[in-house]
Amino acid sequence: MDFLAVTAPGIEQILKSELRDLGLKAGKTLPGGVELRGSIDDVMKANLWSRTANRIIVRVDEFHASTFHELERRAKKIAWSKYIPNGAAVSFRVTCRKSRLYHSDAVAERLENVVAQQLNARIADRNADDESDSDAQLFIVRLVNDVCTLSIDSSGELLHRRGYRQAVAKAPLRETLAAAMLIGSEWDRQSPLVDPMCGSGTIAIEGAMMARNIAPGVRRAFAFQKWPDHDAASWTRLVDEAAGGEKETTHAMILASDRDAGAVEAAKANAERAGVASDIKVEQRAVSAVEFPAEKGWIVTNPPYGLRVGESAPLRDLYATLGKILRREASGYLLALLSADRKLEGQLKLDLREVFRTSNGGIPVHLVIGTTK
Repeated sequence: MDFLAVTAPGIEQILKSELRDLGLKAGKTLPGGVELRGSIDDVMKANLWSRTANRIIVRVDEFHASTFHELERRAKKIAWSKYIPNGAAVSFRVTCRKSRLYHSDAVAERLENVVAQQLNARIADRNADDESDSDAQLFIVRLVNDVCTLSIDSSGELLHRRGYRQAVAKAPLRETLAAAMLIGSEWDRQSPLVDPMCGSGTIAIEGAMMARNIAPGVRRAFAFQKWPDHDAASWTRLVDEAAGGEKETTHAMILASDRDAGAVEAAKANAERAGVASDIKVEQRAVSAVEFPAEKGWIVTNPPYGLRVGESAPLRDLYATLGKILRREASGYLLALLSADRKLEGQLKLDLREVFRTSNGGIPVHLVIGTTK
């Protein structure tokens, strides 16, 4: 079957590399995703193990549709009962471009009618947000040049929701982006990892999970588990194999700190829920008071930027102080920093290169890396 791993625009190559390392047949890279081909076991494996995908969607059908009659005729041929239990809730997310059928709500309504007639399905409110009906099976429909591509979401809740992050600090970093930063930095999962502005601890927690080989999806549920033909035995086998491959502890020293007491408490609580509290040393410290292990390692961090703080002068001072501390106390470390402003990066006085561009909380950002010296 054909399926697509969806991610934030800009980190497609990180995702593709990750999927290949998982042994999956990653093919063409698209804006915001990577195409794959494989079995239903591969779909389940991608959901269980991908640290940077937002969701995994499976191709159901693709056909020409330039009229509503044609759309409905082809939709009636789809084996909807393969994916939707009788009476279950469904939702359709439709986009139309360069097609005679250009009204997305009208397309969704026709598909909803077909499914409701065949399966007595309950139709979720298509105008509500993703949280309004979390049990609804999502179908994603794209009409481009009169070709309708219909896919089913196999993930359910977005994959960044690992289940551990209930306590958050200001402007929390998504788990998938934190993982992309770590992968993009090429952290070896053995050397010290330091985040001197840890917020709610997401980078450190994702690092600990990577170092201990904990599958990010091992403690959560997925949409495909509700499909009528779901192979529960195969899924149990995959989960058991993942649990059996977990390391009891990480050999890497992982240090997380923040000057804000609330952020430190949030980081500790999240690490506890993730099962990695014993692998991370979390402390309340100002950047100027951070102690770096003598052994060379990685500094991966998401400092304040742009609209999150406001005034530019305090930000310039913060970045200048950070650069001074790194050059003096962490010489030889590799720095990976998520940044929104090249002028602020300049305050670090370090030679940095860009790894990827994406967005965080609607703010354009990029990951830059360089060696402190």
